[in-house]
Amino acid sequence: MVFATASLATGRQLSVLIASERETLTRVLAESLAQQGCRPVIEETVAGAGGVLGNGGADVVVIDGQLPGVQWESVRAAFEPDRSGHPEPLDAVEKRHIAATLRYTRGNRRNAAQILGIARSTLLAKIRKYGLDKEH
Repeated sequence: MVFATASLATGRQLSVLIASERETLTRVLAESLAQQGCRPVIEETVAGAGGVLGNGGADVVVIDGQLPGVQWESVRAAFEPDRSGHPEPLDAVEKRHIAATLRYTRGNRRNAAQILGIARSTLLAKIRKYGLDKEH
């Protein structure tokens, strides 16, 4: 299945947020995901799910369509591309992408360099350039 393949390919366990009040549905889904090598995180409220997402605590999100309080327009907007019309400087995009890759690899610079397709020495220079060494 896709989740197991993805978690094995990256060398780390995927975290799956399940936002639902339905106990049976949540339990069955969580057990299935755990058997596939994922780490299910269960939240029964929109506020709890928002807290997990705010802390970067999920790679995948499953939202129960009947969960009270979900603002579907906000969910849709979160997945739409930014249409501000103002392109960002390349340095800003690169810094954000490197930081996200370092978070993804949990600070493993060798893996991050491989994912980014650059030499480890190049990554180290960019980490210093953008001040990311203070964060990781």
